[in-house]
Amino acid sequence: MPHYRSLKPLLDRVVHGEGAVPRNSRAGRLLRWARMGVLIVVAVVTLQSVLLVAGAWRNDIAIESDMGVAAAEVLNAGFRRSTIEFVTPERITYRPELGVLYPSELATGMRIYVEYDKSDPDLVRVQHRTAVLAVIPAGSVVVVAWLVGIAALAGLALIERRWGSRGT
Repeated sequence: MPHYRSLKPLLDRVVHGEGAVPRNSRAGRLLRWARMGVLIVVAVVTLQSVLLVAGAWRNDIAIESDMGVAAAEVLNAGFRRSTIEFVTPERITYRPELGVLYPSELATGMRIYVEYDKSDPDLVRVQHRTAVLAVIPAGSVVVVAWLVGIAALAGLALIERRWGSRGT
């Protein structure tokens, strides 16, 4: 537990501030709740991004465990979701309800190859695209969340100083 002991004073200072405003005053409680709110939002955004990447890896593992490859046509291309239609070697046509994974740079009418889970053909991705593509966007969201969170905490520290100097 040596790491916890070194983080405890830092966490205490982040949550409770520098002490310019008494902890048990109304202003102290308000600042503490605001800081905790900022930390909770940043933690939730970070967790969400980690889960997004983990989900993408899970989908890739499922596809690779029983993979089929097929030619597909892009029916509707969008930034976050593109719908496709493909025919398996067994001559069964599929239109995955949730679209195709990793749909960037697709255009309506394109002919592409897809990789799909034979046991669940609704789980399909563009051929040769993997969860690695999800790391940069998810990481960018985490970085922005932490930058905004740090700025908010710095702003709350300034407010605490102003309130503290006004009280003396």
